[in-house]
Amino acid sequence: MLDKVALSDQLEERFIDFAARIVTLAGRLPKGFQARHIAMQMLRSGTGAAPNYAEARGAESRADFIHKLRIVQKELNETSVWLRIILKSSLVVPDLIVGILAENKELSRIITASIRTSRSRVSDEN
Repeated sequence: MLDKVALSDQLEERFIDFAARIVTLAGRLPKGFQARHIAMQMLRSGTGAAPNYAEARGAESRADFIHKLRIVQKELNETSVWLRIILKSSLVVPDLIVGILAENKELSRIITASIRTSRSRVSDEN
């Protein structure tokens, strides 16, 4: 069985891959001012989860870890909204977004579970 470090390394790689997919998608959006606005917002939130997760891995305390994971969760939530706006605005073909949205949802579930687990351990320690 993989240890926690190997699992967190794999998760960090998934976040990096997710960010790369966001960068690629942003480059495929039309060049009009509406799409450029959305692309910039999506780039900010969609690439922010990976470095914030890396920061969480180096947290100084469990409370700091939870706080940083919550930031990752917020970035994922915002990215999901931008992806859905792109989908509903028909800025690109849906096939380009479906897989990214699915990965966003999966990463979000993992982070939510990690926050829940970490919070329960804080409660157990008190």
